Amino acid sequence: MTHKDFIEIHDYSAAEVMQIFELAKRMKAHPDEFRESLEGQTLAMIFEKSSTRTRVSFEVGMFQLGGHALFLSARDIQLGRGEPIVDTARVLSRYVDGIMARTFAHKTVTDLAEYASVPVINGLTDLSHPCQVMTDYFTAWEKFGNLKGRKIAYVGDGNNMAHSLMYGAPKVGMNIAVATPPAYAPDPTVVGEAQADADSAGTKVVVTTSIEEAVKGADIVETDVWASMGQEAEAEKRRRDFAGWIVDRKMMSMANKDAIFMHCLPAHRGEEVAAEVIDSDRSVIYDEAENRLHIQKAIMHTLMNDRKR
Repeated sequence: MTHKDFIEIHDYSAAEVMQIFELAKRMKAHPDEFRESLEGQTLAMIFEKSSTRTRVSFEVGMFQLGGHALFLSARDIQLGRGEPIVDTARVLSRYVDGIMARTFAHKTVTDLAEYASVPVINGLTDLSHPCQVMTDYFTAWEKFGNLKGRKIAYVGDGNNMAHSLMYGAPKVGMNIAVATPPAYAPDPTVVGEAQADADSAGTKVVVTTSIEEAVKGADIVETDVWASMGQEAEAEKRRRDFAGWIVDRKMMSMANKDAIFMHCLPAHRGEEVAAEVIDSDRSVIYDEAENRLHIQKAIMHTLMNDRKR
């Protein structure tokens, strides 16, 4: 694989995505094979946004691969005090073997990738959440086997999860329908790029304001919180705007009988999803959470293994 960084699923081919899936599957089944994979290496983890799953999965993943993870909050580094990204990227590249960044602005991650000489992994931005979505499709691949021709429905805010799900669906051969209230549609540029990928792959990307259109015939129903981190001031307005958009038993009945429910977590029971769905046998949220570890180990191994000292 020729990629230095992992910024967007859009940048990777279908074959490369499957290569990461196969590696994650092997790592999950035979973790001891990779205990020294990244021995002696250090991953710098930049967190402008706090997280449970991102921090723990990357930190544990580096440990299991024989390396070390270094947590850096905005309070710990000069980037949070106005240091140019070019300086942060070039200095960190002299110290560490890889950088994972969980930031607000997407440009922060792309600039880090541009100026760093070591691999940069997008842990989350306001535009995209590629590690989580790789995990979601990997989890679906575990559950269903071949994903070609299957359908995923995303219901809720047209946010970073919606964007990465649209980028990822054509890579795994799935059709995707994204349903949002009119004022919360996904980014048009992302939609256009995803639709172009879908045209090439022979799949479909549908963006709609109809829940029924999106969910009908779906094999996966997924949602996310209505107010993401940094949008807390809008939370009450969003609750009003998203009234009727809760994924409940009635909505799941529109999907296929064997459809599963996904959520990247954290979840708010009684808001975007009902407890009767998220805590049911159709929910695979904890499988998703575990698989963050395996997918991210596969990504780190893919990008950083050839740097082993």
